[in-house]
Formats: sequence, C-alpha cells, structure tokens
Amino acid sequence: MIVHVRGLDIHVVMNGEDHLPTIVLLHGFTGSTTTWQETMNLLAGKCRTVAIDLTGHGKTTAPEDYIRYAMAEQVVDLEELFERLALDSFMLVGYSMGGRVALAYTTRYPARVSSLILESSSPGLRTEEARASRREADSRLADRMVEEGLPAFIDFWESIPLFATQKTLSLERRQAVRKERLSQRVNGLANSLRGIGTGSQPSYWKALETVQVPVLLITGELDTKFVTIAREMINEFQNVRHETIEHAGHAIHVEKPLTFVTMIEKHILKSEN
Repeated sequence: MIVHVRGLDIHVVMNGEDHLPTIVLLHGFTGSTTTWQETMNLLAGKCRTVAIDLTGHGKTTAPEDYIRYAMAEQVVDLEELFERLALDSFMLVGYSMGGRVALAYTTRYPARVSSLILESSSPGLRTEEARASRREADSRLADRMVEEGLPAFIDFWESIPLFATQKTLSLERRQAVRKERLSQRVNGLANSLRGIGTGSQPSYWKALETVQVPVLLITGELDTKFVTIAREMINEFQNVRHETIEHAGHAIHVEKPLTFVTMIEKHILKSEN
C-alpha cells in the first residue's frame, strides 16, 4: 500500500492479522521491503509484519532536496505513518541504515516501541571530526553515482569488503539481491548518502542509556567492525543482549534467514516474560 505522509508517498507492505504481535522492519541502504520477504514468510502466522520503504528507496518518494532525507525528517515521517496505520505498539527491527533510523526513532518516540532489534547497526560516529570526514566521503560517493550511473555504482557497492560474505550465497539469492539494488533510483540513493549517511546524522551514543525497552543486537561473526561496535553499545543500554551469528557477515537476514527469525522469536518470548 501507499500512505501519503508529509508530502511523501511511503510504500508499506503489511502481512498478518491484527491480533498477532506486530514487527516493523526497516531496510538498509540500497534495500527495500523486498529484502524482508523471506523474514516475513518465516514469521507468517506468528507475527504481523510491517515493512517500509524508507525515503528515496523502493517505491517511496525520492525528494530532490537531500535535506528532506535527514534523520530528523525521517523519524517524524515514521511517527505520522504509524499514527495513520494505527500501530500503537510494536517491535522495531532495523538493519544497518535502517537500524540507525530505528534507534533514532526509539530515542525520540519511545511510547510505541515495545522492544528494539538492531542488526549490524550503530549509533553513528562519536566525534564531529569523524562525522565531517564521513560526510565528505559520502558526498564524493554520491557525486560518483550521479556521474557514472546506477549499474556502475552497484558493481562498486557489491565489491566492498562489507559484503564479501555474500559471494558465498547461491546464484539465485545473489541475483535477487542485485535485482533489488538495481531497482533503486540514482537521486534517491545519492540524496540518502548526503542526507542520512553516518556522517550526516547525529551521534546517538549518549542517548543509548535513555532507551528503556529490551534491546537485541545481532551481528555476524565475520563482520568484525560491527561486532566491535555492538560490544561497545552493550555497555550503554539499560536492557540489552548481543547475539553473534556464526559464519555470517553484515546482512544476517539475507545470509542466515532462519537463524535471524529464530533470534526474533526468542526476543519476543524474553520481552514478554
């Protein structure tokens, strides 16, 4: 379905009956609701799933002004969207970029979030110096994408070390991931880098201690950068667990979908007890 929110058409995919526990799913950079299809299938009959195309991704509007992609804008969009959808209480799941958005939303609008799952994500960069350096790098990458086109950018994106483990996936699964990435729009991805990249968003490290709901951090053991970040985050949250999945990299829900869903189901049970 398409929901009109603050000048944007936001694409949402909802599955499952209203009485089931609700899980909201936020994808990563170059992703869309499609990335959650297997997760939603595995949760069918157990949960109501709500997958959202974030600003500039999938079938959601891609504004021309990168300021409209800023974290502050996106969390307000989500709040109004949840109000329109009458989602009063849900588990919020975010992967990578979507995890940063999920964390930002939870710190600003905690009332709706019953628990939080962050997959391969971070609270941002700690210092302004680090953020400035990252903004510059992301701006150059966005310019390169506009100049060279989407296929060349996706070739580059798939070659970075962060996604090296995805080369072990079946050909069918690799082709599906690539198809999803190639379905994006250049202006949407470029403005997303400029507007809500890790260097553009605020640092949420100091806000972690304010999160009162149960938190689950999921990382792949081969994704050493984000394993380290998760270990640092553990010391800041009030109520947190960290699960590291063997033989997995950055995108656990793609590489180990059954294990990922099992972690969600266990988290639901622990949160309810």
